[in-house]
Amino acid sequence: MATFFLIIIYLAFISLGLPDSLLGAVWPIMQSDYDAPLETAGMIFMVIAGSTIVSSLMSGKVLARFGTGKVTLVSCILTAGALLGFAVSPSLIWLILCAIPLGIGGGSVDSGLNNYVAAHYKAHHMSWLHCFWGVGATLGPMIMAPFNTGQGAWRQGYLTVAGIQLGLVIILFVTLPLW
Repeated sequence: MATFFLIIIYLAFISLGLPDSLLGAVWPIMQSDYDAPLETAGMIFMVIAGSTIVSSLMSGKVLARFGTGKVTLVSCILTAGALLGFAVSPSLIWLILCAIPLGIGGGSVDSGLNNYVAAHYKAHHMSWLHCFWGVGATLGPMIMAPFNTGQGAWRQGYLTVAGIQLGLVIILFVTLPLW
């Protein structure tokens, strides 16, 4: 059972990495759709990073109160919702607003799962955990590549990744008692 549960944790870390590289891969097309300057991507990345930092700083209290399983589940819901928001955003301001839950969800999953693996598994599993983040960060642009074809097509790529995240939400919900 411990191995099965570790696989669930690794899947969660793959999904943590998926959205981290999407914006950079698709911004040249998104930029023209929103008629935004190139440097706007930096602002969106800063909102994501700032939200991740705030979430990580608050993680100790949040994890102590709700537990790693529930925090991971809610964080993945936030991330999936944010990716869905990116897919349907009618304007740049909506992208920026959706960047907030994306960062909060990512920061909570990251700190929560790091803490859980450090406390419950051998040290080498931490290396594997971060390896799987890299798998997700690599797969993100690969998933988005077929949708990098023109105006508005990137939205389908974000919907695809949101669907993958929602699949993980279902898995996390079903396995919640294992935490």
